[in-house]
Amino acid sequence: MKSVQIVFILFFASLTTFAQGKKWTLKECINHAIQNNISIKQSELDNQNASITKKDAIGNFLPNINASGSHSWNIGLNQNITTGLLENQTTQFTSANLNANVDIYRGLQNQNQLRKANLTLIASQYQLTKMQEDVALNVANAYLQILFNKENLKVQKEQQSLDKKQLQRITELVEAGNVPKGDLLDVQATLASDNQRVIVAENALLLSKLSLAQLLQIEDFQNFDVSEEDMPTMFSTILTESSDAIIAKAKENRTELKIANTNIDIAKKDVSIAKGAYLPTLSGFYGFNTRASNTNSFDFQTGIISGPKPIFDQFDINKGQNFGLSLNIPIFNGFAARNNVARAKIALERTQLAKSQQELDIERNVFTAYTDTKAAKESHEAALQIVKARELAMQYAKDRYEIGMMNIFDFNQAQNAYVAAQSEVLRTKYDYIFRIKILEFYFGIPLIEKQ
Repeated sequence: MKSVQIVFILFFASLTTFAQGKKWTLKECINHAIQNNISIKQSELDNQNASITKKDAIGNFLPNINASGSHSWNIGLNQNITTGLLENQTTQFTSANLNANVDIYRGLQNQNQLRKANLTLIASQYQLTKMQEDVALNVANAYLQILFNKENLKVQKEQQSLDKKQLQRITELVEAGNVPKGDLLDVQATLASDNQRVIVAENALLLSKLSLAQLLQIEDFQNFDVSEEDMPTMFSTILTESSDAIIAKAKENRTELKIANTNIDIAKKDVSIAKGAYLPTLSGFYGFNTRASNTNSFDFQTGIISGPKPIFDQFDINKGQNFGLSLNIPIFNGFAARNNVARAKIALERTQLAKSQQELDIERNVFTAYTDTKAAKESHEAALQIVKARELAMQYAKDRYEIGMMNIFDFNQAQNAYVAAQSEVLRTKYDYIFRIKILEFYFGIPLIEKQ
């Protein structure tokens, strides 16, 4: 029994270790967010609602069929059909009705309603895609922020480690009387600043993990981590394309414009539906009814009083049918139809203006993304040059300090400048990567390969 318990303990311990040790890739993060994000789930519900609306439009072509029935009791003083006298008696009466009607012609409104419903379903699917794209971009940005904070923390810890070694060395030199005690105090102050920067970097990393975990709907953000090996590459050929080419591609592929075009088509169908009220409508109808009662009947030819006939025989004898066509020609309705058409035309014009604005927004956004990407590339290249110069300057300062030609304050300044240059290299690197992804996204290149 103990061996079984040990096996279970080891099994669950291994699961806990796996859960804590799992590092999410960018693809896993995006796929998980798309499946669990609340906004996407709401958009999926909108899509389901559009599907139901389409079923409503299909139902307009089908007949309406209704059945009704009633059974009543008449209890009290009634005339006896045999004696002609008033007597207390109970009479039961049963009736059944079946009615059906169907639209034959309604100014093509039903057809246009169905076409509109199909377009609305397409628009909701586009909206879902747009929501997924926005979430994917947000996840990618948060993912890269974690990678940046991780590398920045490594830089700060590496500098902290170097300053700890320097503190130990300066302490030995001060004790030997080779350097003044003021140098030791400066190094201690520098190390305290290093500790502060490490704490800030650790806090920034934790907050960035929290941000991504919230996007993924993950509660245990403290054990949440991402894989450094899945970092998107900096190398891309997107900048070999001209801004005009990327704008043209974006206008072909961007979901925003697909939504805008679909909304225009929907608005056109609304105009057609409103105009349908000008035309006559034709519908067909059919009705069936029957009845039965249990009242005694008197046959005047034979003079025989008989009880009620069998109920099904009565239903057969008393059945009746009616059917026909109904034509409705609109003549004047207080300008209601005309006003509805005018409103639909205004709505159409609004959607057309919205599309024009969407095109302008895409042009501006793509051009801004293009120039920002080029600027980010140049900034990163400049940061690489600066960090090389700062590294040489720090080495030069270190050599001068070790031979007593520079004080500890100036040496620390050179060292801090080098650390700042390293952080700037990291910042520009991840800024450049994210801007590349945005520009590729506009060009139609997905953030991740679809499953």
